[in-house]
Amino acid sequence: MKPNAAWAGMARLGASALAILALASPALAGDRALIDIIGYSESGQYFAFEEFGVQDGSGFAYSSIYIIDLHTDSWVVGSPFREQADDEGVSLSQIRAEVQLQAAPDLAGFGIDVPAEYAALIGDGAPGTDGQALRFGSPGYEPGNVSGDYELRLTTFATTAAAPCAEWFSVDPKGYQLVVADGDSERLIHRDGALPRSRGCPVTYRLYGVTLPFNAGSASDAVALISVYPGGFEGPNRRFIAVPLGL
Repeated sequence: MKPNAAWAGMARLGASALAILALASPALAGDRALIDIIGYSESGQYFAFEEFGVQDGSGFAYSSIYIIDLHTDSWVVGSPFREQADDEGVSLSQIRAEVQLQAAPDLAGFGIDVPAEYAALIGDGAPGTDGQALRFGSPGYEPGNVSGDYELRLTTFATTAAAPCAEWFSVDPKGYQLVVADGDSERLIHRDGALPRSRGCPVTYRLYGVTLPFNAGSASDAVALISVYPGGFEGPNRRFIAVPLGL
């Protein structure tokens, strides 16, 4: 074989080997939790959802169920209910079943048995969306029949946090502000101060969706779901915040 041909062959082999290694090695990325809306209480005061996934780094499955008092915008006593595997052999479905069993008495006690529906949703696979604004109303029975026309507007800003974000992740934590517009009027729903330790060290936020109780007929019990991305072992993780809109 001529020298040039030999070098060319080696180069091709090297490129192939690198491609195989790239396929075999997982990309560094945080874990992206999913959400399952459990529902509302008949009175509309209580709302519950499950956040679940598989941790980056460890590969351990986890699940958390949150029950929220929408009147006080706070977790009820005992919430969230959490389970996490300590072995990769424990499946996500097993962990989810365990945390659902753990939360069942409280879900029943708060009467959370009204299904929820999405009034609006920004899907994770929707290209070209920045998740900073979302229009919604209350759906009617006929296609396109929507009562109300609201727009959520999300902004982020630097703030302080209880967690040592500079030490852990070399980041400045971000807080969020959420407003809702109704025609020419705009109302502040939430603006962060110093972040609680439970929030971790967020680097950004995105609007995910708006839920309503089944057959609500109005947006009075609407809940905004916000994706929050705190630092994780291999990059930012996705978690969720539920915010009552009080419409």
